[in-house]
Amino acid sequence: MDAIETLMNEHRRIEHALDALVAFADEVRRKTTDDKEELGRFVTFIREFADAHHHGKEEAILFAAMVEAGFPRNGGPIAVMLSEHDQGRAYVRVLAELSAKQAAWTVEDRQRLAEAAYGYANLLRAHIHKEDAILYPMAEQRLPPEALARVSADCDDYEAKRISSGELERLQRLSEELLARHAPLSRDEPSPRPQFSGCC
Repeated sequence: MDAIETLMNEHRRIEHALDALVAFADEVRRKTTDDKEELGRFVTFIREFADAHHHGKEEAILFAAMVEAGFPRNGGPIAVMLSEHDQGRAYVRVLAELSAKQAAWTVEDRQRLAEAAYGYANLLRAHIHKEDAILYPMAEQRLPPEALARVSADCDDYEAKRISSGELERLQRLSEELLARHAPLSRDEPSPRPQFSGCC
């Protein structure tokens, strides 16, 4: 499996975690849960898998190879992807802050959580679509074969360290547990969730 295929497979895992996060936010908004530890588990998965692992490979390996091949870093698709990574981190900081709050969540806290969770999910779903449909095919078409081979080799090395430590398996198991505990709405059901365009 090459690096692009692996990154796309990771997108599917992240999308499932987003489904679970939105379902959890629905529960919080309906005041059926006040589980800060569970929110902390979502933050752990997002920060350690979606960001450090997945975005880490993109930024340090794939995007770096694209810049080396002539893609601008401060303009065009790479700049957009990097900006969206940062926007996502801003949403996650709100979730992390709420997960660490000692006092019970207020009505305002629940609203902030919902806005951050829905905003992050909306952002990342659109971001993933852009990478799958535009950025990754662009990389496959315009990077020379030796550069693509180096990207795959570097991603393999990156993953091997996390596999040997058991970290990757732990995060994959965590995403499966979160999805099992927070089943999303059927795709055929209308969603009551509001759409949020800004952060925090």
